[in-house]
Amino acid sequence: MDSARYYVALVLVIAFPPMLLAWPLIHPFVRFWRKLGPGWTYTVVGTFIGAGMVGLSLIRRPLLAIEFGTSYPLAALGALCFAASLWMGLALLRHMTITLILGLPEIAPERHPAGLVTQGIYARIRHPRYVQLALGLLGCALFANYLAPYATFALWLPGLWTIVVLEERELRDRFGAEYEAYCRRVPRFVPRSSRGPRRAPGR
Repeated sequence: MDSARYYVALVLVIAFPPMLLAWPLIHPFVRFWRKLGPGWTYTVVGTFIGAGMVGLSLIRRPLLAIEFGTSYPLAALGALCFAASLWMGLALLRHMTITLILGLPEIAPERHPAGLVTQGIYARIRHPRYVQLALGLLGCALFANYLAPYATFALWLPGLWTIVVLEERELRDRFGAEYEAYCRRVPRFVPRSSRGPRRAPGR
């Protein structure tokens, strides 16, 4: 159990902080990346992410110096969060293609045109991928029960919010009134009841 917790914590601390910066590097400068094309875009961003992972791996011992031991209640709660994340992932795959997951319609819209996805789970919340990711991160952090994974999760929350704001700006540019109408119908993260009040766009 201790070894499993350590390796889960290690993956979270090394992989996810650099990955957090990938989309903020792309969305604000999407016109520039479109000129370079997907190949160069993912090469440059992937190199940045890889360098960050290598750097964090070199300081893994101090990063993982504080741990709180095995907690079976927290591990069980983490398993529930992770199971919910997996369920959402399966629901997403029914309506997402690999090109959408990789963000190719943003970087190369002429080569990879795509319509606005509003079916299935996207009919309840606008950003199920980020909710899924947050649940998975929380589940892994609870299972690992190290300080650094909790800090990683805490940093990811405002990071994900920033990504969502940037992504919605790009979607408004791409889909215009269609996306505005979708925002009025569907909340960002938390499904509303069918009788719930309508929210203003972007809420």
